Amino acid sequence: MTHSDLLTRLGPLLEAECAAEAAAAGGLDAADLEQSVWLRLLSDGRTAVSAARLRATVRAEARAARRRARREVPYDPTAQPPAGAGPGVEQAVLDAEAGRELRAAVRRLPGRCPGLLAALLSGNDPTYREIAGKLGMSQGSLGPVRSRCLGCLRRMLMAEIAAP
Repeated sequence: MTHSDLLTRLGPLLEAECAAEAAAAGGLDAADLEQSVWLRLLSDGRTAVSAARLRATVRAEARAARRRARREVPYDPTAQPPAGAGPGVEQAVLDAEAGRELRAAVRRLPGRCPGLLAALLSGNDPTYREIAGKLGMSQGSLGPVRSRCLGCLRRMLMAEIAAP
């Protein structure tokens, strides 16, 4: 059976099923649903399509369209971001200051800790292998050393907070 025969034979049934599903779902376009069902049915290469398979495909595509509709938000280039949608200038300044204080505390750590934590905090997201090669350490020792360094940093920062 050719695709045109399939369209002629099942077209009216598909149109009716898509109209019913679209009306029941509310907000779905029957023509879009019909098009996606045809695409799914014809893309698998089988030319034998039963009415039951057609109905099941319509329901599956309608469910998928409803899931997409819940997640998708129409793009509006003229829309302004809602008030308070992002951090304000004050928050950005406070975040930058906190980052500077953290990097300064990391530089005061003893031994290999400053180099290791600076590598872990870097913006280019290096792998453990890259960090180990850069610092001349074995890859397996990075985790334990990192843990000790973070513990030392935590104790240092807690002492600074406790005694301003």
